[in-house]
Amino acid sequence: MPHRVERTDPDGVDFGWVMQVTFVATIVVGAPLVAALSTTTTLPTWGARAAFAVRVGAAVWFVTALLAYAYARRNADS
Repeated sequence: MPHRVERTDPDGVDFGWVMQVTFVATIVVGAPLVAALSTTTTLPTWGARAAFAVRVGAAVWFVTALLAYAYARRNADS
């Protein structure tokens, strides 16, 4: 017997959707952006590379989260 699929009907912003979109969009946009920006920066050690990826990735994540929330909030009424 297949497992039941839970369904929700949130009032207002669906924060689960916002988190999922933020996660996927950050990977899709962030990975190429980090790779492109790393070509213009000297990163001599693995620690420097990791710190650079975290700094750029955090900024991409924050902007993506704000955009996803704004989109969900704008479309929550419809």
